[in-house]
Amino acid sequence: MLKFFQNIHPFVFLIIATTLEVFGDAVIRMSIYNNVGVTRIALALFGAILLFGYGFFLNLAPVEFGQVVGLYIATLFVVWQIVNYITFKTLPTIPIIVGGIFIISGGLIITFWKNK
Repeated sequence: MLKFFQNIHPFVFLIIATTLEVFGDAVIRMSIYNNVGVTRIALALFGAILLFGYGFFLNLAPVEFGQVVGLYIATLFVVWQIVNYITFKTLPTIPIIVGGIFIISGGLIITFWKNK
């Protein structure tokens, strides 16, 4: 089974992992602030399952974690903004966009800058 995953590009795992992480966080936030009783508990459990999936898929990537951390952070920022809009209908502000440019730039530098 693990051999199958070694043929998948690490970026696919990053997209799946960050999507699960951000939706998991969003669902837990909704359970805490927008719901009560059984619905709160059910949403919190669903969020926990999504967060488990995030950790699982991130660690399935067939590369060392240190090699993908920069790209992961950049991907996380982008996915976070998309999910924030889908879930909460919130567009990023100018400071978030400017900061995001730094996050993405830093992630690309960490991932692709090779010291020789």
